[in-house]
Amino acid sequence: MNKRNQYIVNAITLYRIVAAPILLVLIFAKQLDLFKWLLAISFFTDLIDGYLARKCKAVSILGSRLDSIGDDLTVLAAVIGLFVFKSEFINKEFVILMMLFFLYAFQTLFALIRYRKISSFHTYLAKSAAILQGAFFILIFLLPEPLYFLFYIAAAVTGIELTEEIILVALLPRWEVNVKGLFWVLKREKHSKT
Repeated sequence: MNKRNQYIVNAITLYRIVAAPILLVLIFAKQLDLFKWLLAISFFTDLIDGYLARKCKAVSILGSRLDSIGDDLTVLAAVIGLFVFKSEFINKEFVILMMLFFLYAFQTLFALIRYRKISSFHTYLAKSAAILQGAFFILIFLLPEPLYFLFYIAAAVTGIELTEEIILVALLPRWEVNVKGLFWVLKREKHSKT
């Protein structure tokens, strides 16, 4: 593993962590124009760092942890932005948003209890959910009206992904990174028993 590549990838990931408090300041200063573009850059860097980590063989445990923290902080800033800038959307979709929040909170708490740290599985479903969430969050702030079909697709995939992560936390006795998904864990366990 090339250390230089790893530093570059981690720096891109670290950008999202540093950008999160700036996003919050922009929200509370009611600076929607700056907020929406910085948020778009944050979601874009999420795509870049994962791709570069795999392409440059710079995958690391530290990078996975930083990526998970950066992802969570970016989504948190986007959700707070929804409350401030798009409150009518929050009111309309409150039940779905609360269901996703409780799934996320349960999964995070379960991982903290089981592993003493948040999960960093980065499953295929998690990557799909992140892309859909990013697209939705960017477009809701850029377009005059929310794309409800995109929201419902993103919410469904996110709910399935969080359920998969809860099951993975229950199945995996030790903390792991970069788990492809439940199918592969079950397949691995089946082969280890034979």
